[in-house]
Amino acid sequence: MTESVGIRFLVVDDEESIRSLCVTVADGLGFTCMEANNGQTALALLEEQPAHIILTDLVMPQMSGIEFLDRVRKLLPRAEVAVMTGHGSVETAVQAMKLGAYDYIAKPFSAIDELRLFLRRMAEKVQLVEENQFLRECTYAETELHGIVGASPKIQDVLRMIARLKDTRTPVLITGESGTGKELVARAIHFRGTFANRPFVAVDCGSLVPTLIESELFGHEKGAFTGATRSKPGLFQSANGGTVFLDEIGELPQEMQAKLLRFLQEKEVRPVGSNNRFKVDVRVIAATNRDLESAYKVGEFRKDLYFRLNVVTVNMPALRERRSDIPMLAHWFLERYANGSNVPITASAMKCLLQYDWPGNVRELENCIERAVALGEGKIIDVGDLPPAVLSAAPGTEIPAAPPHGLLSSNDLEDIERATILRVFEQVNGDKVVAGKMLGISRATLYRKLKRYNIGPRPDLIGSHDAGSPRLH
Repeated sequence: MTESVGIRFLVVDDEESIRSLCVTVADGLGFTCMEANNGQTALALLEEQPAHIILTDLVMPQMSGIEFLDRVRKLLPRAEVAVMTGHGSVETAVQAMKLGAYDYIAKPFSAIDELRLFLRRMAEKVQLVEENQFLRECTYAETELHGIVGASPKIQDVLRMIARLKDTRTPVLITGESGTGKELVARAIHFRGTFANRPFVAVDCGSLVPTLIESELFGHEKGAFTGATRSKPGLFQSANGGTVFLDEIGELPQEMQAKLLRFLQEKEVRPVGSNNRFKVDVRVIAATNRDLESAYKVGEFRKDLYFRLNVVTVNMPALRERRSDIPMLAHWFLERYANGSNVPITASAMKCLLQYDWPGNVRELENCIERAVALGEGKIIDVGDLPPAVLSAAPGTEIPAAPPHGLLSSNDLEDIERATILRVFEQVNGDKVVAGKMLGISRATLYRKLKRYNIGPRPDLIGSHDAGSPRLH
């Protein structure tokens, strides 16, 4: 990133020379710059003009940097705030980071390039969060009316079919692999249409007890069988005027297939143990992950029932067939499981999600994001938070053995330096030349620090030229 047009920057320091240098560097990066010589003045500026990036000194008159940081976190929770510190204030810098500061940078700056790189990395974090927010807003726009996430051409075809079917009573067959969201389509057809205030009854045909399927679907009279102590209406009667969703219709026993066909033709039910028939007006939507056409050809499904159900077919594509929807889906699930927190996904983690084939489809992606939120640090989703199966789809990606987000857990300066080197190494995939430039140190110094902190390449890449993600020995 050479330019960050649109990013607003504020530097807070009582030393004019420091403010001037920071503004010069930030202006060269394309930032819109503001400056203040104390915390009170800075807060007044932020009330009028919020900033994306704030760089503040820790030791200032009237208001300390820690107090200023606390006030800013409440005023602008999405702003990235970093602190400047002298060599004797490392512990205070660590305290600031525990309170939510992005990072710290030592004064005096050893080189302008060091400050430029520091601000550039902050800008990249801001842009990552903004992109995640944009995707989240796009997701809301796409899902406001129907609850199905996605903007790919195949999903748009599904949405157009839903719009055409929502006010009809025509039987619908929804096909697709397990986990693609077939029940979501059925619910969208029902709840977006004229009959939205009528019952919607979902039935998992694969989970019904074989000996009780008829009773569950069509009801029974008192005494019809052992344990029938009272009369009970079936699911079709319970859904009268609405919709019955028969999930995994291919698992229905052949005997029940015949009775279902009769119901679809006559629109009436006869409860078990009764001689009476009752008219029922329901729309039937069925779903299957099986190829019913092949199944009826080999005698595993009734041909006449197949054609009775297959008046209109809606196919839900596999997730691997609509990879462009993965970012939207991932942020949709993040919003759900992170309780609305602004948790972004790094570019490297999103690359892994996009490259994986998702045999479990959307349901597997949902489980993946829920796991990442549960096991992650809570501030960002990175590759280390993803399951091994997902990481295996991205060549050269492995679970980091060190904290993946550069989070500090010690008030020791060496721990801070070690965590910073690890974080930069991950960003450049273990390239020592690039890492040295980003850290602002020579290659010889970098090698000494790698040896000191016992950081090395992945075992499978030992002997290659400065490649591979780092790991701790």
